[in-house]
Amino acid sequence: MTIPATEAVTSTPAFPTGATTTQSTSEDKQMFMELMVAQLRYQDPLNPADSGEFLAQSAQFTALEKMQDVSDRVGALLGSQMAFGAGAMVGQKVSWVDLDGTTTHNGTISGVTFGAQGPVFEIDGTQVPLAQLLSVGTTTPPATPTDSTDTTDPTAPQASPRTAV
Repeated sequence: MTIPATEAVTSTPAFPTGATTTQSTSEDKQMFMELMVAQLRYQDPLNPADSGEFLAQSAQFTALEKMQDVSDRVGALLGSQMAFGAGAMVGQKVSWVDLDGTTTHNGTISGVTFGAQGPVFEIDGTQVPLAQLLSVGTTTPPATPTDSTDTTDPTAPQASPRTAV
C-alpha cells in the first residue's frame, strides 16, 4: 500500500520526555488514526487489507499506550520518593564539591527546593544540587570501643558444646 504524496506525515520523538509526553502521546494517537484511515481509503478494492492486521495494529498501539501510562506513573513515584528523601535530609551534615570539582565543603542542610533537575539543597546560604553531594551524616567515623572487657549478658542462655558423631 502506498500513501499519496499529498498526504503529509509528521514524525515525533521515539522516547518523549518531560511535559511534552501528553502532547506527544495525543499526536501519536492522531497520527495512528490518520494512517489507519489512509490505509483504508487507498487500499486496492480487489485486494482489501486483512482485518486481522488492523486488529493487531490497534492492540499494539493500546499496549504501547498502557506501557507509557505505567512509565509515567513510575516516573511520578520516583519523583515523590526523591522529594521525601530530600526532605528527610534537612538538618543533616553533608559534604559537597564545587561545580569545578576542586574544592570540598562541609555544612548543614537548612532547606530543600525542587526544580526541573531535581532537589537543590540550601546549605549554609549556598544552593547545592543533589549531584554535587559527596556524603551525608557525620564526616568523622564513629568511635569504636577500646575496652576489651566481656560485655556479654551473664544471664543470657549459653550455647551448649556440641559433640561430634
